[in-house]
Amino acid sequence: MPQIGVFDVVGPIMVGPSSSHTAGAVRLGLAARKILGEPVKSAEIGLHGSFAATYWGHRTDVAILAGLLGMAMDDPRIPAAEELADKAGLTYGFQTVDLGDVHPNSVQMRVKGERSSAEVIGASTGGGRILITSIDQFPVAIEGTYTVLLAKYQDQPGVVAEVTRILADFGINIAFMNVSRKMRGSTALLVAETDDPIAREVLEQVQSLQKGITARVLPSF
Repeated sequence: MPQIGVFDVVGPIMVGPSSSHTAGAVRLGLAARKILGEPVKSAEIGLHGSFAATYWGHRTDVAILAGLLGMAMDDPRIPAAEELADKAGLTYGFQTVDLGDVHPNSVQMRVKGERSSAEVIGASTGGGRILITSIDQFPVAIEGTYTVLLAKYQDQPGVVAEVTRILADFGINIAFMNVSRKMRGSTALLVAETDDPIAREVLEQVQSLQKGITARVLPSF
């Protein structure tokens, strides 16, 4: 029988009304911003299932915007996210989408900044918890509770081994790791969730492994 913690009974510290449709939605928006790696300038947001059906009452749309602006789920400014987005010059649009056989509280966020863009799909799984399930159409499973190293590179032998070597050299323990690719020799995405923080020096060594590699560190969100 799974153990139930205090967090599961009391719930997260948050701005409501709902831990799944509001607090979790904030975390999903914040995750997309961190994956993008810079302030969001524009966002196309697709709401799926229960998110699409009940977003107005729970202000799921406002909550996602708050996360995209960099707010945490307990930020008192969340109710004013639409006004703050307009002031920040963040352009956005919401629509209903069918993402298939996924969690009913799912969202697809296509975000752009000054230098980069990303497509992030994730779900709010209850009690303020989330699960990022796709980044740029690569399958992932990121809950946001660990430090995460994301590395996108050209698939070739030795890259994964070198990344793990660098982390080991700095005494960084890998809790979970996933590597996916479209096909052999194409673009691949490595996701390493670690028990330890990842310093800038570590990231720079990963970025030097291959021409064109992009890598960033996501602190927990």
